[in-house]
Amino acid sequence: MPNSKMLTPLELKVMNILWNIEKGFVKEVLEKWDENPAPAYNTISTILRILTEKKFVNYNAFGRTHQYYPVVSQEDYQGTFLHNALENVFDGSIQSLVSALVDNDQISVKELDELKKLIESKK
Repeated sequence: MPNSKMLTPLELKVMNILWNIEKGFVKEVLEKWDENPAPAYNTISTILRILTEKKFVNYNAFGRTHQYYPVVSQEDYQGTFLHNALENVFDGSIQSLVSALVDNDQISVKELDELKKLIESKK
C-alpha cells in the first residue's frame, strides 16, 4: 500500500464506489452516490486526482476525460487500516479492540459466535 496513507472519509467513499464498479468516469461515480445532495462534479474530479497522486487510483485517458480504476484493493486497504487502528488506538491489543466493539454495541452476540467459530477453525 502506498506509504500506508489513510484516506479521508470522502476519499474512502469514492474508493468504495470504485471498488464496487471496478472502473468508472467521474459521472459514473456520481451516479452511484447514495446521499443527497451528491457532491459537485468538480469535487469528485478533485478527489479522484488526489487519489491518483496518493497512488490509490490510476486512470485511462480518453481525450480530455479519464476512466479511473483502483490500484489498491479493498482487502489491502482494510488490512492496513485495521493494523493501524490496532497499533495506534488499541496499543496492539485485539482484546481491547473486541471489548470496545462489545461495549459500544458495535458487534452482536451472533457475530461474536461467528468469530469464535472462525478462530476455532484456524486452530
